[in-house]
Amino acid sequence: MESSGTLVLCATPIGNLGDASPRLREALAGAAVGYAEDTRRSAKLLNALGVSLPLRSFFVGNEAVRVGELAERLRRGETVALLTDAGVPAISDPGFLAVRAALEQGARITIIPGPSAVTAALAVSGFPSERFVFDGYLPRSAGARSRRLQALATESRTIVLFASPFRLGRELEALTAALGGDRRVLVARELTKLHEELWRGSLAEASQHWQQTKPRGEFTLVIAPA
Repeated sequence: MESSGTLVLCATPIGNLGDASPRLREALAGAAVGYAEDTRRSAKLLNALGVSLPLRSFFVGNEAVRVGELAERLRRGETVALLTDAGVPAISDPGFLAVRAALEQGARITIIPGPSAVTAALAVSGFPSERFVFDGYLPRSAGARSRRLQALATESRTIVLFASPFRLGRELEALTAALGGDRRVLVARELTKLHEELWRGSLAEASQHWQQTKPRGEFTLVIAPA
């Protein structure tokens, strides 16, 4: 089905609003509507950029419902911007279903590239970056987490993971048991923000440190290859 609509995937700052590009501002100013993971956070970004744009929520809980509405707007020929809280849409964030819907509509799809905690942490890790695997968040269920850890134990590429501050200590402990305490790790906290911290050491040391230190903020882990 032909359509003149356009879906614009908008990478947004991961902490520092100064990282927003002129192209991002231009794209948001030219869109008819924005679908945002958190409309309140996206409203702050729009305000900082001096852009007025109607926002609709588009998060994990309503993504399957909202995608039909988004597809209808594309069918009508509108330009739709898709924003996540931070980083790149569809990378451990909502967006995959929107892209699929745009493809089905025959809409144009484009992206405003920008900040990513994945590549930022990898770049400063000091680990080999020619080949790496991004594995998002570890599964919550014990069985699925155990299977994932078993697969990562022999991974020959550098590993990048996201971690919640509420689970960081337990997950570092599990990673230590599965991958070995001597494996080197970078724990990147609050990248690009005021309290950015790059903690380096072994998995065993990281597990001990972050169980004694209350985790605060957003965490990205980069683990040396096996």
